[in-house]
Amino acid sequence: ALVFHNVNDYTMPVVSGIANGRERIGAAFDCAYGEVYKRLDVGLSNPIEPETINGGPVREIVLTGEDVDLFELPVPLFSIHDGGPMITAGVTIAKTEDGSLNAGIYRFLVREKNLTGIDIVTPNDLQRLALAAFRRDEALPITINLGTHLAVNIGATYRAPLGLSELSIAGGMAGEAVRLTPGETSDVPCIADAEIVLEAEILPTGWIKPEGRFGEFTRLMGGLHRNPQVLVKAISMRKDAMYYALHMPWEVILPGAPNREAAVRRAFKLANLDLVDVNITPGGSCYFHAVVSIRKRPGDAKHAIMAALIASDIKHVVVVDEDIDVFNGDDVEWALATRVQADRDIVTIPDLRAKPLDPSLRITPGITPVTTKCGIDATIPDDLPRERFERIEYAYADELVLSDYIGGGDGAASTAVDVDINDLAARIKATLEKEPVYFAALSEVFEAEGFKALSRALGELHAAGELWQDAKGRLCLTESEFAAVPPPSI
Repeated sequence: ALVFHNVNDYTMPVVSGIANGRERIGAAFDCAYGEVYKRLDVGLSNPIEPETINGGPVREIVLTGEDVDLFELPVPLFSIHDGGPMITAGVTIAKTEDGSLNAGIYRFLVREKNLTGIDIVTPNDLQRLALAAFRRDEALPITINLGTHLAVNIGATYRAPLGLSELSIAGGMAGEAVRLTPGETSDVPCIADAEIVLEAEILPTGWIKPEGRFGEFTRLMGGLHRNPQVLVKAISMRKDAMYYALHMPWEVILPGAPNREAAVRRAFKLANLDLVDVNITPGGSCYFHAVVSIRKRPGDAKHAIMAALIASDIKHVVVVDEDIDVFNGDDVEWALATRVQADRDIVTIPDLRAKPLDPSLRITPGITPVTTKCGIDATIPDDLPRERFERIEYAYADELVLSDYIGGGDGAASTAVDVDINDLAARIKATLEKEPVYFAALSEVFEAEGFKALSRALGELHAAGELWQDAKGRLCLTESEFAAVPPPSI
């Protein structure tokens, strides 16, 4: 995370990158990043309604009328093709028809000292509220809250069920109510502990002004949209306010991943699947891709594909066994390479709900786009021998006594031992009469005799025609019940 204290032409510091690392996101909740989804589950199951106070740090400075000047805020330019400086971290609060509060994060293109655009071209609750106000020829009051706790940001981006406020989810995640304070010029409250708040209204001009372009969470430049305009009527802030410039895409995708992880975990629980772990991958913009590992029963892998694809808006899912590390790209790719047959293991489902920012969609004017989703079963097939998929485990790789090799020890590891090879062969034979044993295991049993002596003794048994192997490749005696009949050579 970076803080810029001396920004050219501005007196206010700029902070960015607060949430562009998993460790810092976990730190916001005093837990590991992999546990953040549990906080979201707590927020959903035990939401805490916001608390209203009269005041708060954000009311230390209040500007209205001619004093409202967005150009005094150090709003940066992010991408070289952006339409201009954009406010990126605005947690926007509006009132619904029943008086409850709706929260979401939107971007605002700074146009004039008290005028911005707002990108609400994608169907969502705020778009619905703005459209209803537009049809009544009324402005929609909002507050734009910059610099809030990460619980508020995550809650605001969660697609909350009907009747559940995003701010109450945030309270449940944080373990305490989000503090709200009344607006100076609006009946919509703002977050009392924010750094900066803009009191504003979406004007009833409709979707007529060009807005954009902007670098999106997909790491691609978005298109030019027509959007409404926003009139800013008041600015309030802390005395020592810092401007939070949310860094696209990382501070959008990484905090958003726990939302989708929680959705996948709930879907798997409902589907009675034994989920081991899930990775909503940054490579898939923490939105489109999921890699999940399961403890598999017959049929579970395809079932897991279906469960993951209906959770959130995930587009592609890879299902692996529990021995695969879902956070290790090489491990997942290895599973794809060694466990997948395309005609058997790839599932495609067409005509499903799409995320409009997916640039691969074919867009037809006037028709809502749909997508084809895909799942890959990269688990070990149930009908193939498990020994085909037995991983390499390196012999003698677990531990060693370093002093035996660099001096300071008794030198036992390098001292030759006088061993009667015929006697050792007889003892090995007695061991193999009980059960088949791998060479590595034999070397541990006869460690005192040494590797060379063991090899020579096994050589004697082989020369005498007494040494064979079982179906798993373990050493056994030729005439034993364990001896395998090898397949014919090619």
